[in-house]
Amino acid sequence: EGSFFQIGSTEWVEENLGDLQSKAVAYLNVDCAVQGMGLFAGSTPQLDKLLIDVTRQVKDPDVEGKTVHDTWSTMNGGINIERLARTDSDFAPFLHHAGIPCVDLYYGKEFPGYHTALDSYIWMEKHGDPLFLRHLAITEIWGLLALRLANDLVLPFDYHTYASQLQEHTNVLADRMNNSQSVSVINGFINDLSSAATEVQKEAKELKLLDIHDGRGLIRRRLLNDRLLLAERSFLHAEGLQGRTWYKHLMYSPPEDYESELSFFPGIADAISRRGNQSTRQRQAAVRQELWRVAMAIQRAANVLRGEFGAHNKPINFSVSMAP
Repeated sequence: EGSFFQIGSTEWVEENLGDLQSKAVAYLNVDCAVQGMGLFAGSTPQLDKLLIDVTRQVKDPDVEGKTVHDTWSTMNGGINIERLARTDSDFAPFLHHAGIPCVDLYYGKEFPGYHTALDSYIWMEKHGDPLFLRHLAITEIWGLLALRLANDLVLPFDYHTYASQLQEHTNVLADRMNNSQSVSVINGFINDLSSAATEVQKEAKELKLLDIHDGRGLIRRRLLNDRLLLAERSFLHAEGLQGRTWYKHLMYSPPEDYESELSFFPGIADAISRRGNQSTRQRQAAVRQELWRVAMAIQRAANVLRGEFGAHNKPINFSVSMAP
């Protein structure tokens, strides 16, 4: 996205893709910071726990004596973190094309006056956020996220949450296809990702106990952080989605059919929704191929978390010599 005479986020990501894929830890997106009441957030699953923890440290802008977490957890039946498959904000190229973990933050679910004459400072001062306390809350959440990502000895990424979310997606997919057997190929790979996440958590706990200035500990922490950083890139496929090669992320990219019921596994969603002149057998074969691509991407992520960088499972643009 970009206004006239400005470089957009998509072009910027494309021009800096090499550096981003080898060095970027996360992208924290705030598009419309305040549109109304109530915190809404989206993220890639490994950042869920960090996001929730941070909201416990920020005062709620609308309810005295409460934290953002307190009100968020009681709104709309509980905390609901969106998965970022949509394309209407600047996180899209960072996640869908470059495989960089993302967070999206905003107050108020929607603003009908967006990009109209009503979209002004006057509206914000009178209606949207008269005391600018919601802006303050968003700023504090963003700042605390950035501080944790920059300063924690080990990156605060939780791939257990990622594995659990992928399992939920698989269950929904099985119901959608009325055939749990056909998607069972993914389950074993998700279990392996969960096991790798357990190993990483144990290693991180051990490393946090070492002297911060210990030379060997520094190297081990750096290597672990590199693996945590690169695991998300493992969900990319070099050839991209069929017919839409710019979109590389096999877990979260927009489906070709915007009326699709699936907001995950876009390649599978596309194979299900495409009709054309394909026979039933051809469609089934296309779905099986996409299921296998997803399974292999999940296996790559598990291998990367373990530090197993074989030629067959390197993330896109992986460089052995990581720059500091």
